[in-house]
Amino acid sequence: MDFFTAEFFSALLSIVIIDLVLAGDNAIVIGLAARNLKKEQQKKVIIWGTVGAVIIRALATMAVVWLLKVPGLLLAGGLILIYIAYKLMVEDKDHDIKAQDSIWAAIRTIIIADAVMGLDNVLAVAGAAHGDFLLVILGLLISVPIVVWGSTLFLKLIDKFPFIITIGAGILAWTAAKMIVGEPFLKEYFSNPFIKYGFEILIIAAVVLIGLAKKRSGANQKNTSDTPERGV
Repeated sequence: MDFFTAEFFSALLSIVIIDLVLAGDNAIVIGLAARNLKKEQQKKVIIWGTVGAVIIRALATMAVVWLLKVPGLLLAGGLILIYIAYKLMVEDKDHDIKAQDSIWAAIRTIIIADAVMGLDNVLAVAGAAHGDFLLVILGLLISVPIVVWGSTLFLKLIDKFPFIITIGAGILAWTAAKMIVGEPFLKEYFSNPFIKYGFEILIIAAVVLIGLAKKRSGANQKNTSDTPERGV
């Protein structure tokens, strides 16, 4: 991909937004794992835990970027990403991370938890990067500091403006659709621009609309169960 083009910057923006939306909750792991340590120890844990998590995240993403070149895996990755986008719309994430009493135990907890919780992030970024390793690195360099040091503010923004999640899910769905239409053995079916872009719009609309409907249905059921029954 050529540098400093509209395509380059749109892909980079997609990666940064994906990182922020999907990794925002992961950053809370740092605070939970280090909450029992002294203030000066917490700084070391944040720095080294973040360094370890970023290294693993970068290596994993690059590996997935390479794997997505294998025939059929773009389609598989796209389908998985559609499911991830749907889950982002309808599920609330819980943070059940045990606090640690030593620096290295806290760092280990952060790295392991981030590796496990970041699988969706890795796949999404790899798909948005279109095989460009520079985009992966730039996306991480831009988003990780924001996620780590601004995670609390970002999560408050999500709570205040829930549509941020909807935008993130839409971008994930768009990334998934582009992965599917970019699958080599399916390209002939999407050679017509009308079919190609129509399919991408359809996937985005389906994920967002079905996700919103499911979320609304879940909220109505919760309100019904929370309402005490009136006596006759």
